[in-house]
Amino acid sequence: MDNKEFAKKLEERTKKFAISVIRLSVQLPNSPEGKVIRTQFTKAGTSVGANYREANRARSKADFNSRIRISESEASESVYWLEIIEELNWISTDKTKPVLKEANELLAIFTTIGKTSRS
Repeated sequence: MDNKEFAKKLEERTKKFAISVIRLSVQLPNSPEGKVIRTQFTKAGTSVGANYREANRARSKADFNSRIRISESEASESVYWLEIIEELNWISTDKTKPVLKEANELLAIFTTIGKTSRS
C-alpha cells in the first residue's frame, strides 16, 4: 500500500472513529458531570480525524508534523475519557471496549507517524 492509499484509508478510519464517539457520547447521562465529559470526549474524538485530514493537506512539513501531534494528543485524550466513562460504569463495557481499542490503535499509529516524520 502506498502513502496515498494509506492516508485515504486512515482518513476513513478516523471518520468512523468520530462517528462511534458521537454514538457513544449521546448515551452519557444528562447530569452536569455527564454533559462536561460528553463535550470533552466528543471534541477529542472528532478532532483526531479532522486534524489528520488537515495534516494530509498541509502546506509544509512543519504544518504536517504539528497536525499529526494534535491528532496524537486528541487520540490520547479520547482514551482518557473512555477510561473515565468505563470506570464510572456510565455505558456498558461491551459498547466502550471496541471504541477504546480503536482509540488506542489510532494513538499508536499517530505516535509512529509523528516519530517517523520528525526524523
